[in-house]
Amino acid sequence: MEFDLPTFWFILVGVLFTGYAMLDGFDLGVGALHLFTKKDEERRILINSIGPVWDGNEVWLVTGGGALFAAFPEVYATVFSGFYDAFMLLLFALIFRAVAIEFRSKHPGRIWRRGWDIGFASGSLLSSLLIGAAMGNVVWGIPLDENHEFTGNILTLLHPYALLLGITTVALFTMHGNIYLILKTEGELQEKLRRWVKITIPIFMILFLVVGLITPFTCPHVQRAFDQRPMILLLLFTLALLLAFNIPREIYKGRELVAFLSSCGTMLALMTLFGCSVYPFMVSSTPNLENSLTIYNGSSTEQTLRFMAIVALIGVPIVLTYTASVYYIFRGKVEITEESY
Repeated sequence: MEFDLPTFWFILVGVLFTGYAMLDGFDLGVGALHLFTKKDEERRILINSIGPVWDGNEVWLVTGGGALFAAFPEVYATVFSGFYDAFMLLLFALIFRAVAIEFRSKHPGRIWRRGWDIGFASGSLLSSLLIGAAMGNVVWGIPLDENHEFTGNILTLLHPYALLLGITTVALFTMHGNIYLILKTEGELQEKLRRWVKITIPIFMILFLVVGLITPFTCPHVQRAFDQRPMILLLLFTLALLLAFNIPREIYKGRELVAFLSSCGTMLALMTLFGCSVYPFMVSSTPNLENSLTIYNGSSTEQTLRFMAIVALIGVPIVLTYTASVYYIFRGKVEITEESY
């Protein structure tokens, strides 16, 4: 049986973007919750909970984009040219968020810190919304011509389904960040965060169920995938639900790490569900499906894919080892020192 290199790279790119969603997802969720704390000390704890890892987490997005460019150059060209305005806005939000994290602690003034707090929160919310909206457009499909060039504009991308998936992603990241903060805090702040879970989890669950119910009936590409592999999609959908339902149970029992791992498992199941729903399409064309980009007509040459596969098999374990070591070193509760943000 011949090894399917395009499928291998579809999975690997998916793994990289899933890593980004799980790791930077809680960073963005912490930002979304930032303004709901009123005390400056609490806000410092929130920022310092992600302080040692937030920049490393964003490397997964860069790596995923690089892998997409190398393995599927035509897909990369179509997506980044078609979503150019949205991606520039996303880039601005991520940069402004990073600047806010670094500059907030440079001056003790209330107005100074309040301004950067707003920048940190708004950058996190906007990033989450745009990431979700981009995924919504991949599921829904975008107008492409016979040369695989995007024929719409930014308003074409802001349809109700994309916005719904964007809002759902904001809710998912906020829930994920809430659970991460419970893991990293203690005392009065942790009790407050435990109460917030009673809001963040139900909001995500409701939105997730809405998306899950309407997607098979409104997205023809997903309908086709459901006809081809119904048991896999149903299993992944059910698994995501069960893992999400397990989170409050683990929090109630005081097993904070298990609750966070359940949240990570929920995101892994959702990203796998997303991949299985669009495979083998990378960019679906609406209404002319024949103009779509798949893993086969949008990939690099077989020689290129084979060479990069060897590099990836060496490089990815190194990245995973480094990431695991960083999280091991900075495990435990947040402690505020003079060097903290």
